[in-house]
Parts: sequence; C-alpha cells; structure tokens
Amino acid sequence: MGVRRSTLGVLALLAACGDDAPNDALPTDDGGAPVILDASSPLDASVADANVDAHFDWRLPKGFPTPKVPADNPMTPAKVELGRFLFYDERLSDNQTQSCASCHKQELAFTDGRALGLGSTGALHPRGPMTLANVAYAPTLTWGNSLMTDLEHQGRVPIFGDDPIELGIPSISALEQRLQAVPGYAPLFEQAFPERPKVTAENTLDALSAFQRSIISGNSSYDRWFNGETGAISESAQRGHLLFNSERLECFHCHSGFAFTDHVVWDGQAFPTAPFHQTGLYNLDGRGAYPEKNQGIYENTTDPRDMGKFKAPTLRNIALTAPYMHDGSIATLEDVLVHYSKGGRAHSFRTDPLLIGFELTPDEVADVIAFLTSLTDEQFLKDPRYSDPGTVN
Repeated sequence: MGVRRSTLGVLALLAACGDDAPNDALPTDDGGAPVILDASSPLDASVADANVDAHFDWRLPKGFPTPKVPADNPMTPAKVELGRFLFYDERLSDNQTQSCASCHKQELAFTDGRALGLGSTGALHPRGPMTLANVAYAPTLTWGNSLMTDLEHQGRVPIFGDDPIELGIPSISALEQRLQAVPGYAPLFEQAFPERPKVTAENTLDALSAFQRSIISGNSSYDRWFNGETGAISESAQRGHLLFNSERLECFHCHSGFAFTDHVVWDGQAFPTAPFHQTGLYNLDGRGAYPEKNQGIYENTTDPRDMGKFKAPTLRNIALTAPYMHDGSIATLEDVLVHYSKGGRAHSFRTDPLLIGFELTPDEVADVIAFLTSLTDEQFLKDPRYSDPGTVN
C-alpha cells in the first residue's frame, strides 16, 4: 500500500477549520441545498433514525447518544481510516505546506492555540478554528453559519475556498489529479468505497467527514466523577460544578448536557437544537453592531435581530482551547468569567437576556476554573485512533 509511518504529533479535523462562508460560494459539482434549522422545534428522542450504520463501533462514552449520520455516507472502519490518512496529508493544500491537521492539533483538543486561523498561503482568517471534539453532534458547522449543516459540504470551504485561502486547492479536478497520482491511495479508496471505488473529490470529502464523526471525547475526570468515581475531581471542582449549574451564573443554559453546549443533534432526535447567542462582545454603533466579517448568523439571514449571534461552543477540553470567543479576543478562562460577570463588555438591546451579570469571590473563581479544567479528557488527547497514521505513497 506504500504507507510510510511517521511520528508527527498533531491532529485536526476539517469541520471547524473553514470560515463561515455562505454555501453558494462553494463548488457545487455534487449538489445539495442547505436547510435552515428551526431551533425552537421540540425534541422526540423516541424517533428512530435509519441513517446510522449499526455495525460501526462508536465506542461511545457512558451517557452519549449515537451520532446522526447521513444516509448516503454511512460509517465504516475503512472509510474512517482513509479519512484519517487524508486528514494528515499536506497534499490536500495547493502548496503542500498544510493539512487539515495543521489548524487542529490533537494536543490542543483539535484547535491551534491561535486567536485567528492562518491559511497555507499566510492568509489570516477572521475567526479561530473551533475544537473538533464531538463534531458529530453539531447540527451546524463553524462559529456562525446557520446554513452549513453537514460535514460533507462544509469540507469544501477549507479545501477549495479562497476568501480567505485555507488549503487553497483551485478546483475539484486539481484535487483528484493530486490524489490519483499517489499509488497507495487507490486500494484505500477501494476498501472504503467498494460501491464507487474511485479516487474522487466526493469520496475524499465523505471519508474526511466519516473520520471527523469518529472523534469523540467524553472520558474526562469530570465524567468519571459524574458516573460515580468518588474523588475523581477535587472538592474545589465539585463546588465549581454547583456554581456552573446555578441560576446565579446561568452557565448551564447554553453549555448543557453531555456535549456541554445547547447546539446539538443526535440519532433519534426529531429536530436538532441549534440556537445562536449574542454575548455582548461588541456594540460598534450603539445598536449592537459587530465587526465586518464577524457578524454571526446575520451574515446568512440579514435579520438585524441576528447581529452578533454565534453558537455556544462545547466546553469539553476548554482549558486547552484558549484564546476564547470566535475571534480569540479573550485570553484566559479567568477573563471569560470576568466578561460574563459584567454581563458582557458591550451592552445593547440585542445582548442575550441570560447575560445578567454576577459576582464571584476569588475562591469561587478558582472553583469554577477547577471544574472547567476537570472537563479535560487526557485519553482523548493521546488516542491513537485519531493520531497521524503516516504518509501514503
């Protein structure tokens, strides 16, 4: 097969790498129209969904539901493994200097530690890469695009998008020619797609999406404590847990459930929950305006009520994903608590009504930080299933 093992120590995932570009700016060779999610729709956990390949072993943590999978891209081990090879392959960038993994490092919970993303040509992005942990449960992708609802379409943005350039592949044919010139890829594609065993852009995007969906994080010290392991987290973290889930701080409303976000979908859900929130970061005009190219879902809807609305990211592994907010404008978790304690730093009538502000003593701040730190999944950061498998030759 021509695989050379290597020891590169970084990981990444494609889904959150891309900028929040509108869907009609992407290549449309394989079609597919986006849909706008109804965040107010009720849930029905009793509804079965036939889209999930029942034979795929997700190895889900306790309390995690089965992810929702598109019917036309079922999960298989061969497809996930092909996606892992592609994910780490720098030949997916036009100048062969970056892979998907360049912006999402495993040791940083699939972020890159930067405030703003940096593309293969040096182009700076308006937003930072989101963590890709548990991206299988995301009903929309990236920070603030209500139209981007599946990984297969979102993957076009970092590969083919040019505003800004990320990987910078100029066309679908250029990608296919690049990968078809690598002999070792042919058998991998044949194993992953026996019904359509070709090295194509469509199969590439499907394999990358399958790999991303396989990335699951849910074995932190908090999870072990929550599931009954007494002493798995400190007393300080336990106090922080109570504060986090109190009406005094209101954190749990937007960072809830197994995913620690209210923006979530899973198999059997009648409708996903996909709210977006205005967290008082900016108010440039006295009416809640945010900086150009960072205006949240307003860029899709043009509804003034949506100005500055972004989704609440997962808090899993949050101690490793600084700096914070969509534009990296808050450096530390302590600073994040200061921001919310003030009810945001730029108030307007559009700010989320849950931002009421609160007061914390220094000891209480330490307790909340201890709880947030307990959400770090050390096993996830080193899991060989998500690591660099080497180069296909």
